[in-house]
Amino acid sequence: MPDENLPEQFLAIKEKYGKFFHAVEELGKVIRQEGPLDEKTTHLIQLAAAATVHSEGAVHSHVRRALKAGAKPDEIYHAILLLTSTIGFPTVVAALSWAEDIIKNWKK
Repeated sequence: MPDENLPEQFLAIKEKYGKFFHAVEELGKVIRQEGPLDEKTTHLIQLAAAATVHSEGAVHSHVRRALKAGAKPDEIYHAILLLTSTIGFPTVVAALSWAEDIIKNWKK
């Protein structure tokens, strides 16, 4: 994903702590390769986790990554809607709005 699509604060921290960011990125790659789940599924799972902890930035990130991995907007919305009985309606609505921030500007 091109850096110009990333939030300015994220890029500033990444520049300041480059080795740390590289290690975290490598850890993520290794973990995704260790199991049988495909890339799209892993990002939908991580999207659900991000919504659960109310992390707008992580929701944005995993929506971008899921779309890049081939997820359809309806799959992203469904992954979030499935959380309603677990995390509650207000949190789901917030996560849907964060997902929409990315989906409405997504260029295939």
